[in-house]
Amino acid sequence: MTEPQDKIRLLVVDDHTLFRRGLMALLAGDAGLEVVGEAADAGEAQRKVEALRPDVILLDNHLPGVTGVAALPALKAACPECKVLMITVSEDEDDLVAALRAGASGYLLKTIDGDALSAAIRRAMSGQSVVATEMTSKLVAAFRQGTPSEPAAADAPAEPADRLSPRETEILREIGGGASNKEIARRLSIAESTVKIHVQHLLRKLDVASRVHLALIAKDRGLV
Repeated sequence: MTEPQDKIRLLVVDDHTLFRRGLMALLAGDAGLEVVGEAADAGEAQRKVEALRPDVILLDNHLPGVTGVAALPALKAACPECKVLMITVSEDEDDLVAALRAGASGYLLKTIDGDALSAAIRRAMSGQSVVATEMTSKLVAAFRQGTPSEPAAADAPAEPADRLSPRETEILREIGGGASNKEIARRLSIAESTVKIHVQHLLRKLDVASRVHLALIAKDRGLV
């Protein structure tokens, strides 16, 4: 008999009690998820992360005092293995880019429905990045034009993608097509752990912080 998989442990961070509790109640309806804690501001979130070590942090941006985006680096430092999904009303391009560069695994809007949120949480746990459909065009525009914190590609002294090995290029192409690490491993007949190592090398070589950025580079290079 197959053993049941461990539940994905969640921390919900939002200063609006009604929304926070409603979200927790919604997530409780998914047997594969478990809300292990809640927080109303960045300081409380930091303490809860250190104490509870959740798998995924659902983080609002408009928190009192310190915004979610500003708090993200400290949360990731406290728990590097934790996945962070921004869930916010902010459709600001700068917030989106800052969150992804700081290590967020995704950027979702509060208009998302329950099934889509559950799916996004599972995709984050599998190593994928998720961005709200409404924000995709803004992310593409930010990537192509450059941002104040990231020079435009045209200003770069060299083309980093030219330094990729053939295997890394294959994996970049698969990421651009939306494949998970497990799917890439199966298609290329290599171990999933090997795929993870290559993904880390790609992130470092291309100087980006998330899988979303890798997918955009693959599309910009015409690999998909």
